[in-house]
Amino acid sequence: MTRKITVLCVDDSALIRQVMAEIINSQPDLQVIGVAADPLVARDMIKALNPDVLTLDVEMPRMDGLEFLEKLMRLRPMPVVMVSSLTERGSEIAMRALELGAVDFVTKPRLGMRDGLLQYADEIGEKIRAAACARVRAVPPRGAALAPAVATAGIEPLRKPFLSTEKLIVIGASTGGTEAIREVLQPLPADSPAVLIAQHMPPGFTRSFAQRLDSLCRIQVKEAEHGERVLPGHAYIAPGGWHLALGRSGANYVAQLNQDEAVNRHRPSVDVLFDSVARNAGVNAVGVLLTGMGRDGAAGLARMRQAGAYTFAQDEASCIVFGMPREAIALGAVNEVRPLHEMAGAVLGHLSTFGERVSRV
Repeated sequence: MTRKITVLCVDDSALIRQVMAEIINSQPDLQVIGVAADPLVARDMIKALNPDVLTLDVEMPRMDGLEFLEKLMRLRPMPVVMVSSLTERGSEIAMRALELGAVDFVTKPRLGMRDGLLQYADEIGEKIRAAACARVRAVPPRGAALAPAVATAGIEPLRKPFLSTEKLIVIGASTGGTEAIREVLQPLPADSPAVLIAQHMPPGFTRSFAQRLDSLCRIQVKEAEHGERVLPGHAYIAPGGWHLALGRSGANYVAQLNQDEAVNRHRPSVDVLFDSVARNAGVNAVGVLLTGMGRDGAAGLARMRQAGAYTFAQDEASCIVFGMPREAIALGAVNEVRPLHEMAGAVLGHLSTFGERVSRV
C-alpha cells in the first residue's frame, strides 16, 4: 500500500480545521495527522508528528502565520501551503508568504466558509500534493528577498538591444513561480525586450504580484490590459482568471485577454500564451518555462520552437517542482536547460547574439 501524504492543519478557526480535515481526508492519498489552533501548539506537533506538509492560516493568536512561517523556514524548512483571505491585504500577505518560502496558498472565501472551501477541494488536494514533492530551501536573511534590483554579476547586457523591437521574452510558471519569475526579471535592463508572463494564480492576487515586481525591477511590471500595446522595457502579467495571448495590430504587438475555458485546468494557461506567441512572433521570441506542477506550457513551448523561437527550461535542481519543465524537455521542446540563477543571463546572451546575426544578414 502506498504511503499517504501526511498533513498538519494550523488555523485558529475550529470550523476551518474541521473542513480542511474533511477535504484532505477525502483524498485517497492524503491524511490529516493533526490540527492545531495556533503556531505554538503547531511547533510541538511538528516535532512529534513530522508531517509532510503544513497548511497554515495567517491571522492567529499568540503568533501570526507570517512570523511563524519565517521562523519555521529558517530553523526547520518544510513544505507549507498558506490559507489566505481573498482580500487586498490577504493578497499582499500571500505574496510575502511566498517570499518567505511557502510553496503555495489557497484562498478562504469571504462568505459561506464551509461550502466555499468544499468547492476548492480538488485545488487544495493538488496544492498539497505539489507541496509534498517540492524542494524546500531555508529562508534568506530577513529583508533579503525585498532588496531593490542591483547589478547582477555575470549578466551580459544586450549589445545591440533594439535592431528590432519585435523581440519578445515569454515566461510560464506555476508552483514556486513567483520567486522564480522575480529572479529572472530583476537582472533585466530597463531597455529589455517586452516580457509576457503567465503564472498560475487566482483572481485578486496578480495585481499585488505585479506591484511587488515593479518595485524590485528596472523594467516596468504591470497586469496586462486587453488591447494595450506591448512595449519594450515592460513586463505584462496575465491577470488571475484570464488567459493572456499575444496579438498584432498592424506592426505592433498587443495584449489580448479572454475568459475562454480553462486549458490544462488553468486560466491563465501557459499553453494559451505560448501558442499565441508561436503564431505571432515566431523566431523573434524567446520562451522560458519555469518551475511548476503538471504539464501546462510544454506543448506550447514545443510549438514555439517549431515556429523558430529559442526556448529555455529551468533545471531540476533549481525548481521547486520540476513537473512543467520535465514535460517540455521530454517533448523535445527545449533548446537549453539552465539553472534559475543563470536564466536571465542566458536569455540576454541569446538575444544579443540574435541581434548580431540579424545585423550581418
